[in-house]
Amino acid sequence: MKKLVLVLVLGVFAIFAANAQNADKAKKLLDEVSAKVNSYDNIQIEFKYQLNNKEANTKQESKGNVTLEGDKYLLNFLGFTKIYDTKKVYTIVPANEEVTIADADEDETALSPSDMLTFYKKGYSYAWDILQNVRGRKIQYVKLTPTSESSDIKSVLLGIDIKTKHIYNLIETGKNGTITTLTVNSFKTNQPLSKSLFIFDESKYEDYYIDKN
Repeated sequence: MKKLVLVLVLGVFAIFAANAQNADKAKKLLDEVSAKVNSYDNIQIEFKYQLNNKEANTKQESKGNVTLEGDKYLLNFLGFTKIYDTKKVYTIVPANEEVTIADADEDETALSPSDMLTFYKKGYSYAWDILQNVRGRKIQYVKLTPTSESSDIKSVLLGIDIKTKHIYNLIETGKNGTITTLTVNSFKTNQPLSKSLFIFDESKYEDYYIDKN
């Protein structure tokens, strides 16, 4: 009986040790992704967005692109353009002929390269997941689980290209059953950018309603 108990105890410790090693591997890979992202002067990404909730019979697909330089960004997505110049966030909606201007700390979607591509650094535990071959690319998945029980997110699978250390896709599963997938179709770095790219030119929107919060 004592031998059986000892075997069970050792087995439990072995599982904990394996999980700890997997978590360390996952964190090391994520740290490499973070370092790679932070090494670039700027990043241009084209992506595909998919949202699916079978229970609610909801399905949505769209494409978008974002350019990031330091903390500045220009995002085109779901029919709107969002510009962040580190002080203000400008949301331009051509369909409504409307521009909303808000302080950065009032806009929950104010992004920076570290926010967008290294969001996982806080508030998640890590686990090593599956390795997939995607059109000749080795994509290693890391499973992220929110540490806060109040989070609406159940888990996130982050697919990382082993060779480039770039994020290939993100699969988020919500507690309400919604699965959101973001797939990177194009990832370009250190591109020549216009000096006015992140500057909002109000003269271009004279016919728009401008809401200055």
